[in-house]
Amino acid sequence: MGCCTGRCTLIFLCSLQLLAALERQIFDFLGFQWAPILGNFLQIIVVILGLFGTIQFRPRYIVVYTVWTALWVTWNVFIICFYLEVGGLSKETDLMTFNISMHRSWWREHGPGCIRRVVRPSSPGILDDYSYVSVTGCIIDFQYLEVIHSAIQILLSLIGFVYACYVISIFMEEEDSFDFIGGLDTYSYRQPPQEHVELKPVKPVGRTK
Repeated sequence: MGCCTGRCTLIFLCSLQLLAALERQIFDFLGFQWAPILGNFLQIIVVILGLFGTIQFRPRYIVVYTVWTALWVTWNVFIICFYLEVGGLSKETDLMTFNISMHRSWWREHGPGCIRRVVRPSSPGILDDYSYVSVTGCIIDFQYLEVIHSAIQILLSLIGFVYACYVISIFMEEEDSFDFIGGLDTYSYRQPPQEHVELKPVKPVGRTK
């Protein structure tokens, strides 16, 4: 009963993590955030691996999921520090794009309530195809939306880590109990060795006339 409850809960948590990672991957693709895209891709692969291990009773796959979960929590803590500019980090840098482009989070211009306006420069000497983007009226700033996404990932990962450790322990106990019961069965059904019977040749008796 405990194993079933733990497995079902871990399967549900892995499904939530998979949906959350897919949702985040879509918006990171729209914002060309290459570092989060790579992290989300690895998260999706490992969560699928953990889900398969939970369904198919493969504790080694769940161990891989558990180790990655610890790394995933660390990565999301870093993202929170990045967008809140903790420890000298700045959200205005190109760190999330590997310094390839100057794109920022997709939520910066498309957050709830945001009004995006393209402003053409009126100063002479500036190219006609150059424009500024003005964003006003946002209900929540984009950095807080990114923090909320990371906080949700951390919450799901921590709960999943606990249940993964629990399911691994249950699987190990079941394997030990099966081996123990199998050993007893083999011993109990083992037939005792038969006693050695000495065979002696029998002389044929001749016929009487």
